[in-house]
Amino acid sequence: MRGFLHHIDLTVTDPWASAPFYDAVLGFMGYRRWSEDANGIDWEHASSKDRLPTIGIFKARGPNASRGHDRYTPGLHHMAWIADSREDVDRLHKLLIEIDAVVLDPPASYPEYGKGYYAVMFADPDGLKLEFVHEPRN
Repeated sequence: MRGFLHHIDLTVTDPWASAPFYDAVLGFMGYRRWSEDANGIDWEHASSKDRLPTIGIFKARGPNASRGHDRYTPGLHHMAWIADSREDVDRLHKLLIEIDAVVLDPPASYPEYGKGYYAVMFADPDGLKLEFVHEPRN
C-alpha cells in the first residue's frame, strides 16, 4: 500500500455548482458522498475496504480564485482513474454526454501512452482535465 493515493482535494469556483457533475462521475466510478460542510464536499470509494481514496472539492479562495484553471501553470495538470475495460470507458463517455459535460477527447486508443491504452478525456465545470483509462495489465 505504501505510496498508493490516500486522498486528493481539488479547488473549484463553486463546490455546490460542481457537485452534480462530481456526483454523476464519481458515482459511476463507485464513490459516494460522505462529508459536506461550509468549505466543500468529500466522496469516499464505497467498495474499498477502508473507503479510500477520498476525493474532495473545496471552494477556491484568494486573489486568483476566479481565474480559470490552466493545467500548464504550476498545480494540477490532470487526474486519471482506472477503468475496468474499454467498454467501461465507453459507458462513462455516454454518461458524460448525458450530463452535458465537456468531453475534451472522446474514447480513443493512445498507443504512445502504452500498449492497449484506451481513454476518454473530459473537464469538470472549472476546466480541470480528468481522464478515465483502461490499460490492460499482463
